[in-house]
Amino acid sequence: MTYEQTIEYLYTQLPVFTRVGASAYKEDLGNTLALCAKLDNPQHKFKSVHVGGTNGKGSTSHMLAAILQTAGYKTGLYTSPHLKDFRERIRVNGKMISEQTVIDFVNAHHSDFDEIQPSFFEMTVALAFDVFAKEQVDIAIIEVGLGGRLDSTNVISPLLSVITNIGWDHMNILGDTLQLIAGEKAGIIKHNTPIVIGEYQPEVAEVFIAKAKKERALLVFASEEWSEEVKNQKSKIKSLKVAIRNKNSQLTTHNLQLDLTGSYQTKNLKTVLRAITELTSQGFNVTSQHISDALKQVKTLTGLRGRWDILSHNPLVICDTGHNPDGIAEVLKNIANTPFKQLHFVIGMVNDKDHSKVLVMLPKDAIYYFCRPDIPRGLDAESLKQKAESFGLHGEAYADVATAFAGAKQAADNDDLVFVGGSTFVVAEVV
Repeated sequence: MTYEQTIEYLYTQLPVFTRVGASAYKEDLGNTLALCAKLDNPQHKFKSVHVGGTNGKGSTSHMLAAILQTAGYKTGLYTSPHLKDFRERIRVNGKMISEQTVIDFVNAHHSDFDEIQPSFFEMTVALAFDVFAKEQVDIAIIEVGLGGRLDSTNVISPLLSVITNIGWDHMNILGDTLQLIAGEKAGIIKHNTPIVIGEYQPEVAEVFIAKAKKERALLVFASEEWSEEVKNQKSKIKSLKVAIRNKNSQLTTHNLQLDLTGSYQTKNLKTVLRAITELTSQGFNVTSQHISDALKQVKTLTGLRGRWDILSHNPLVICDTGHNPDGIAEVLKNIANTPFKQLHFVIGMVNDKDHSKVLVMLPKDAIYYFCRPDIPRGLDAESLKQKAESFGLHGEAYADVATAFAGAKQAADNDDLVFVGGSTFVVAEVV
């Protein structure tokens, strides 16, 4: 098969969460373990950091990878979902795996897929682990796909676990309270393995404290150790300048410049710095200079896109993958810091989320361009328009993302802002 045929096979033959939703989520680790056994258990052949959480785990994973590869370590990076190319999910030192690697893996394990019947995600995780083992990476950053306890990535024995925060997302799978969601995320806390929690949130902190105590895992809250001051707030900036200070040692201060310019990255930055501190205590040689150099070029080093991503100017066009209530709240803070005359909001959503939690937050004075992302789970644009109108949001429904995006850019004056978001899959169609 060609690469295109191989990817089409994977999408059509294996259950894909991004397409079909909860039915693709397997509530045990059996398939992943069975696949890994066929591959001689590659998950035990490389060191790793496991990164979960509701928001920020992708940015955190990419920043950690950028720092470690800048420090000279051969670094694997596994993330999901991808925006444009399936191979974005699996990188070594920032470079996507080759098309031939994907083709060879699928050809070699066709019969295993028939026997085990894995989901698309389970297959992808097995491929990533196989690649990292064969490439003999020094360390791999492994991002949780969904939840934690039952996520396919949760078969590794990491040097460190990281949970960024807890928010409302995937409640139909993870639970309808923050405590239940936290309990699922806490499933990546391992015995005698240090755990960094990014944000101290009073309503869920005890869930993590209790789990860490049970597992005898050293727990720290990064937000309690670091304070930050953003030096430049304007959203047209090409870099975010942050002075970040260790609360326990005023001598430990970093003046950093990030190419990830969303203001919410300061939260992720604290998590990243605490994680690096832990890795250095385990013998990794990472200096302040490595950190500084890496954070200036995370996008270049790792290929990260879609996080407060400026696509063009005159008019200013920005997209962001934030899609749940907490993610949208951060997006709206950045919009508020952006000077513009009129906001044009291109928005699409998936059909298995609680749309009301997001729609109620959105500005009523924006002009909306409702569209459906090109996946089976995409919410019909007309249905989204009707739901939005009940919250005082007005605009037109468009046949697809491209048409909505073109309409917004055509209607916008040079001093307006065109924002594209609501779903990762909408952003994927414009970057």
